[in-house]
Amino acid sequence: MRNSDATKAKLLDAARDVIRTKGYAAATVDDICAEAGVSKGSFFHHFASKEQLGIGAIAAFNQMAATVFSTAPYAAEHDPRDRVLGYVDFRASLLAMAIPEFTCLLGTTVQEIYTTHPDLRIACDEGMSAHVAGLTRDLDAAKKIYAPDADWSPESIGYFMQSVLQGAFIFAKAKQSAAVAEDSLSHLRRYLEMLLPKT
Repeated sequence: MRNSDATKAKLLDAARDVIRTKGYAAATVDDICAEAGVSKGSFFHHFASKEQLGIGAIAAFNQMAATVFSTAPYAAEHDPRDRVLGYVDFRASLLAMAIPEFTCLLGTTVQEIYTTHPDLRIACDEGMSAHVAGLTRDLDAAKKIYAPDADWSPESIGYFMQSVLQGAFIFAKAKQSAAVAEDSLSHLRRYLEMLLPKT
């Protein structure tokens, strides 16, 4: 049973890495098996299809991301404004990694499959929206302290933050450089500072 679990984990990790590098459509079962170092028979023992593996990889990615962000230094900040700005700083620090390592599996996948694989699209939407919900909690708390009369909603800013990030990832891929992403996050941080002014 332990070996079976290890094989499944290898396949999930391989799917994450291959899809982030090549895209969902171009990632083949053979590619994923080769990356995982397992046989095709092992693949079909655990997953009925590439789509089922993709859904599993999204769930595993969400769990990994939740751990990364909940244990990041900014998460321990007492002031919610510091957590919001610290989140952006943390995302900026990840841009030192290779492009496939800092980009989002969900964003990469949903761009390709949103009209062709509804179950995958739903999994991506649920994962991305859950991440936004976490940001929304901090934004709501920060708004109550620093901008109680502002007419923007915390949820809308949470989605805006993710829109900036996902767009930045696209340009990082197009340019094969994180420079545009770095500038985008700098602009995002300045905008959030204006939304949540310190008196």
